[in-house]
Amino acid sequence: MTDTEMPRPLHPDALRLLPLGGLGEIGLNMMAIECRGKILLIDCGLMFPEAYMMGVDLVIPDISALAGREEDICGLLLTHGHEDHIGAIPFLYRQLGCPPVFGTALTLGLLRHKLEEHKLAGYASLEVVEPRQTVELDPFSVEFYRAAHSIVDGAGLIIRTPAGTVVHTGDFKIDQTPVDSQPTDLPRLAACGEEGVLLLLSDSTNVEKAGFTLSERVVGEAFDQILPRCSGMVMVATFSSNIHRIQQVVDAAVTCGRKVLINGRSMVGNTSVARQLGYLAIPDESLITLGQLRDLPRDEVLVITTGSQGEPLSALTRIALDDHKQLNLEPGDTVILSSKFIPGNEKAISDVINHLYRRGAEVFYESTSEVHVSGHASQEELKLVFALTRPRYFVPVHGEYRHLVKHAALARTMGVADQHAVVLENGQPLVVSENGLHREERVESGRVFVDGKGVGDVGAMELRDRRHLANHGMVVVFLAINQQNGAILHGPELLTKGFVPEEASADFLEQARQAVRETLAEHSLEAIADWEELRVEVRKCLRRYFNKTIQRRPIILPVILEM
Repeated sequence: MTDTEMPRPLHPDALRLLPLGGLGEIGLNMMAIECRGKILLIDCGLMFPEAYMMGVDLVIPDISALAGREEDICGLLLTHGHEDHIGAIPFLYRQLGCPPVFGTALTLGLLRHKLEEHKLAGYASLEVVEPRQTVELDPFSVEFYRAAHSIVDGAGLIIRTPAGTVVHTGDFKIDQTPVDSQPTDLPRLAACGEEGVLLLLSDSTNVEKAGFTLSERVVGEAFDQILPRCSGMVMVATFSSNIHRIQQVVDAAVTCGRKVLINGRSMVGNTSVARQLGYLAIPDESLITLGQLRDLPRDEVLVITTGSQGEPLSALTRIALDDHKQLNLEPGDTVILSSKFIPGNEKAISDVINHLYRRGAEVFYESTSEVHVSGHASQEELKLVFALTRPRYFVPVHGEYRHLVKHAALARTMGVADQHAVVLENGQPLVVSENGLHREERVESGRVFVDGKGVGDVGAMELRDRRHLANHGMVVVFLAINQQNGAILHGPELLTKGFVPEEASADFLEQARQAVRETLAEHSLEAIADWEELRVEVRKCLRRYFNKTIQRRPIILPVILEM
């Protein structure tokens, strides 16, 4: 039987899997697993806005499918501390009923910092878990295991349930020479395979890449080669969460006799947490402040900063534009962009690189040197996980839709039955037990936009209007009308924004006013009972006129003042 046929009765302890984010997209990772009426949540991440999401600051998962089930949520498990796995917690924690949160030390250290910023630290129960430690959350028994990734303290999950064992890899790669000498715990995965794995949930990000992902130590070797050749100041931009990368930059700087300046709000915050927890070793005598920078020769300084994705307000972008009050580049300086070009950011990053060259700097980046490696498993590593765990069922997670499809196809080559490798999308529940599986009806899911302090008050309609304004501009029509007899006391007056320059188009706008006057003359304003009717007529008139004359479609906003 396939999962598209009529479902047969499943075991009463069957698992119900509900993805709420991260399937069919990169970011927003959130998964709910239900058994015996209890819900276990895995990750609660955000994504950064795409180009069409004008004015939106952050995007978080829609958790309306969990409304009313807060008492049933027995725990929130975190695989690691990246924003796409923990970033939505400050916005959703109360809605989830403030469940206990379980994660490794650095993951919870980064989360605690976020909760303090949102004044939520007093509400949170944060439980630090060591690798190979088991947490009992009836009816679930959860074991965390070490998973190498591009952030310290990554973990995978072994979830034992009445229905069987579920393995969730988290984000991972199989790095045999990690910077912290803590490779992915393959013996635990092999032991699970011997015991029997009902369901495997595995990271799909790099499924299109053949072979193995390079070790993080390759980047350290690149720094060791580049830094001794640099004559001026060196600036390294990377993700503030990549503590291994930061450690290698620091080690290379100290070896070359350079002092280190940490720059950027998130970089300062994350490195401070990592140092306090013992995950980042920077000699005190090697750290300097912005004030001390002025007293040192440029060739004795290395700056670690944020902004590797070309974010408009980031430190690196402002430095590239020579718009930073305390940091500047001079000819002979070196900039290293030690991160991946995230899809959608290529143009912004290219612009920053061009501006860096205008400042006279030499620039190293992913496509010119080995200053970045991925933190995600490639095909041969994914195959190894299948070989070790030998799952009965497989659901690919963490990837765009094509990644999920290709990962399911890879699972079938590794012996997973065709109908047992299931590609899900957000909001599509899947019920799984030893004697079968079937999909349930889709539930509400999607994206909630964070704009300033507003959460969820901007939706599709508002984004459509913002795009319309950005593409076509706006025309405001002012009319003052005597409410007794309908006589026009003032106007029509046209004010344009982002449409046509008023001073250069006086004749055009006067013709538009005349078109409005002719429309008003066709109506008995004294007899109009609802001024909304008049607004509709004015809007229609101008829409026809603008479309006919210059083929533009501005937003038209009639403002009628009754006097």
